[in-house]
Amino acid sequence: MAGPEGNALLNSLSDAIHAGYRLIDTASIYGNERAVGIAMRNSGVPRSDFFLVDKVWNADRGYEKTLEAFRKSTALLGTSYLDLYMIHWPATHEEPITCQAINAGTWRALEKLYRDGSVRAIGVSNFLPHHLVPLLARAEITPMVNSLEFHPGYPQFQALRFSHEHGMKVLGWAPLGRGALMEDPSFRASPRSTARRFRRLPFAGRLSTGWCQFRRAHRKPISRKMPRSLTSRCAGRNARDRQTAAHGFTGLDPIP
Repeated sequence: MAGPEGNALLNSLSDAIHAGYRLIDTASIYGNERAVGIAMRNSGVPRSDFFLVDKVWNADRGYEKTLEAFRKSTALLGTSYLDLYMIHWPATHEEPITCQAINAGTWRALEKLYRDGSVRAIGVSNFLPHHLVPLLARAEITPMVNSLEFHPGYPQFQALRFSHEHGMKVLGWAPLGRGALMEDPSFRASPRSTARRFRRLPFAGRLSTGWCQFRRAHRKPISRKMPRSLTSRCAGRNARDRQTAAHGFTGLDPIP
């Protein structure tokens, strides 16, 4: 946490909280859980006002290891509970039956944490239908959330539809295509009627996140890099822009 990088991270988190961010997404693999906890405590905002998301990493899959990973993460964050805890990625590099058993054991640990009141919601991340079918067959509690990479050019409609049909909310990550959409000329020029109204670069970000909401995927803030320019005035402008551009959202689906 010491040094310029640690200070920059804390400043970014503090700026975001001051601007109104209350959903903070982190994960053990990000290496920033301690900073997130410090920023939350220093903000003066009550813990209950935050929606804190964390994820168990691949190396910690399995029942006992997941419970231990949860204890480590909450200790670093300085909190006694999480609002949402997810399996970061499904197991995929073993034999199918082994992967299914690993995923099931990890999910069983999340179910225990939920029943114990240590987690208020549990979910999965990057699970496609062929991962979810065997998990649902063994699960006692259906995942409440499925976090998917979701943006124009990579909509994953099959996983979105499957998740909705089974009662899961979809939380979209990388709504800006990992930054690529901010500079993509085809994105900025399509649909043409929308682009004529909004030529300035920041609208690329607002249009992409509006598209995610139009497609019923909630966009996910990133705790590693928080923009400094978030204000209530910007939020209002974003809403107006999305309403104006709604008719053109379907034209964004096939952008490469």
